[in-house]
Amino acid sequence: MKKSIIVLFVCCFVSSLSIAQKKELSKEKRLEWFKDAKLGIFIHWGIYSVNGIDESWSFHNNYLSYEDYMKQLDGFTAKKYDPELWAKLIKESGAKYTVITAKHHDGVALWDSKYSDLNVVDKTPAKKDVLTPFVNAVRKENLKLGIYYSLLDWSNPDYPNFTRKEKRYLEDAKKWKTFTKFNFGQIEELTNYNPDLYWFDGDWEQSAEKWKAKEIRELLLDKTPTTIINSRLQGYGDYATPEQGVPITKPDNPYWELCLTMNNSWGFQPNDTNYKTSNQLIRILVDCISMGGNLLLDIGPKPDGTIPEEQVAILKDLGRWTKKHESAIYGTRAGIPFGHFNGYTALSKDSTMLYLYVDNKPNGPLLIKGLKNKVSRAWVVGNGTKLKTKVVGKQYWSHVPGLLYIDLPEHVQDKDVTVIAVLLDGKVDLYREKGQVIESN
Repeated sequence: MKKSIIVLFVCCFVSSLSIAQKKELSKEKRLEWFKDAKLGIFIHWGIYSVNGIDESWSFHNNYLSYEDYMKQLDGFTAKKYDPELWAKLIKESGAKYTVITAKHHDGVALWDSKYSDLNVVDKTPAKKDVLTPFVNAVRKENLKLGIYYSLLDWSNPDYPNFTRKEKRYLEDAKKWKTFTKFNFGQIEELTNYNPDLYWFDGDWEQSAEKWKAKEIRELLLDKTPTTIINSRLQGYGDYATPEQGVPITKPDNPYWELCLTMNNSWGFQPNDTNYKTSNQLIRILVDCISMGGNLLLDIGPKPDGTIPEEQVAILKDLGRWTKKHESAIYGTRAGIPFGHFNGYTALSKDSTMLYLYVDNKPNGPLLIKGLKNKVSRAWVVGNGTKLKTKVVGKQYWSHVPGLLYIDLPEHVQDKDVTVIAVLLDGKVDLYREKGQVIESN
């Protein structure tokens, strides 16, 4: 009897371990495309583009009245909206996925929601669902679809918070229950699009328990088992979303994206001309790639549905660079530690190919330190030019590797970031010690 109990216990333990491993593998499988994607395009489009002001926050922070903010509904026409053109431009940029703000904190939905008439169909001159045609266009271009949804809704009368200085109520179980039902209703409507990615926001105002974050996650995965969820679900998301500031060290979560504006604004603001250059954005993309992450770069269309010329130009510049260097972008993994190369690096999935990103004009050969591997060959990605390599300072009696120099002629360099592919004789093997003392020769 005792032996039977022990056997049963062991079987249960092994079974539980197996289930846990399957769940973990399931997450890895779900996030594989995201890990490979490297570049996505964020879209902030809403009534805030009419006056070119901060989305939602402008009334929440009392910069203008709620009534004045909502008057922008009358100017949202979408009369030149061409979702297929949007999707083609996103694809041309080299992005593999896109995320659109289906509803921001102001509560204005871009689709015909049956749970609220505060949507662009019922309340704006556009008088049409602008989300569904975009979803269809994205699918047509074989891009991954992400839908942004704000958990908080500062316009909903059953939501406690209104402006920074004004609350509707502190505790009211009945109202909160009504709001939760509303939130789940709109989220269920969005599940009908079967998005590849849910991008939540606004979770900071309530706890996971109040949002019913666990139940939201279960709802989404039951509907679309392959979908992924960003981190802004009070601990129930899959990947991290640092914002605006480029991480200095690699985030703890192996799955992450930096969400970043082209200028200083998420939505369309004609007075914000402080655009980052294409070169700067390409270098930021490379920075993210080198740490194993993605860049989710934002655009803010105008109220008529057109994309500002400056933003179109940047997307096209990105497309030139990503198309030329696609083999050194998509499907790569984080590079070697800083100190081995004076710049950004990435590795192939099998770690046998080292990519060097050269974002300036070197004044001499490139240098890699501490590489134990032998180099099979090195070349310029995008044009195939083979490069000369030379190892200096390697002593036959020492396990310390020599210095690897790679000549990079000026005429083969890219105008933004040059990429060098270095094929190794096996998985990358690095010397990470502090040198040695010679006791005898």
